Amino acid sequence: MIAISVKSKIPLYLDLIRWNRPAGWLLLLWPTLSALWLAADGFPGWHLVLVFTLGTILMRSAGCCINDVADREFDRHVKRTAQRPVTCGAVSPREALVVGAVLALAAFLLVLTTNIVTVGWSFVALAVTLAYPYAKRFVSMPQAVLGVAFSFGIPIAFAAVHAEIPRVAWLLLVGNLFWVLAYDTEYAMVDRDDDLSLGMKTSAITLGRWDVPAIMAFYVVYLLIWSAVVAPVLSSAWWWAGVVVATGQVVWHFRMIRHRSRDGCFKAFRLNHWVGLALFAGIFAGLL
Repeated sequence: MIAISVKSKIPLYLDLIRWNRPAGWLLLLWPTLSALWLAADGFPGWHLVLVFTLGTILMRSAGCCINDVADREFDRHVKRTAQRPVTCGAVSPREALVVGAVLALAAFLLVLTTNIVTVGWSFVALAVTLAYPYAKRFVSMPQAVLGVAFSFGIPIAFAAVHAEIPRVAWLLLVGNLFWVLAYDTEYAMVDRDDDLSLGMKTSAITLGRWDVPAIMAFYVVYLLIWSAVVAPVLSSAWWWAGVVVATGQVVWHFRMIRHRSRDGCFKAFRLNHWVGLALFAGIFAGLL
């Protein structure tokens, strides 16, 4: 009976972890793989590629479970999120937390195949992931907390290769944080009216009419920091080709969000992973 009950809920669990919306884990994957390739000065080996690819998917999925439990009372009042499994009662908070714990444990077992330094820093990454859903109650720019959580794969990738985290890894993390601020502010613009009525804190609300200029500034800082870090260690035209392609997409995103329409902002958010892919492609090709 238990097996039948779990089997019947698999579609709900897949919806809980956003399985049909891969854009979320791709936003984490491309900077993580970029860091892995830079740390290894080329292909890092299939073991680490699999550990970080699967680990990224698992941890993003676990984060969705935690986030939906934390936000279930607020999500009921937001049209876009009202039908999430936990919010509508199809999956209980306890079930969601169990699913999240199982996924996080699976990710941790992958980390155990690396080294002690990576294992240690994985606990820090987990702590930031757990803190983010509650930051929206207290921090005026909770997207900055998300930026740290979504960028922690970068120093952990360096730790997995070198058993230490060099300065360049932290610089890449800071740069990536600005990218997260850009695309998650676009995401927050979709729900701004609902969040205002609920008293939630988001970067879209804090920035007000400066939201679009700020997003563009975040993109620029992201590309500048990554270029300043990557270019000296990767003297290749492929890197700059990646930057040009990413910049072209940023301009396209400006056209999508400049009128602040919900559809335009949500589309820009969903397509942001192509910006990260462009930079990873530049690094990948430059290190061949």
